[in-house]
Amino acid sequence: MNKILSFILFLLVASNVAGQVIGSVDKKTKEFYIPADLKMDYRVFGYQYPSITTQKMICFSSHATDVRANSSECPLGSYFDTGKMKAEDKISYLGSYGSFGKMIFISGSGKKTIFYLPKSSFAIK
Repeated sequence: MNKILSFILFLLVASNVAGQVIGSVDKKTKEFYIPADLKMDYRVFGYQYPSITTQKMICFSSHATDVRANSSECPLGSYFDTGKMKAEDKISYLGSYGSFGKMIFISGSGKKTIFYLPKSSFAIK
């Protein structure tokens, strides 16, 4: 009985952890991306500093209401996935900073903006 309960608990925890990772960082290029065909609900914010209490800089969500609601609040925009960003814009991983990843948003005009994403929202592959 204990083995069955332990196994069920393990599956619940594992599915929760796997469900949170929505983005990937390419190990070679350090480019961050979120694929368009995710079949899960998600909402991830990038923050001005490595704390969720600071200003939200960018939003990625599977819900249209989140994308619309945060498009004016987030200076870097609000998107379903990175493919919905302008073709010239890109996000690169700069390194680890506590429980956050330090990212840089580079716009097509060359403007660079640093922001922080929770490590639980992406994996380095």
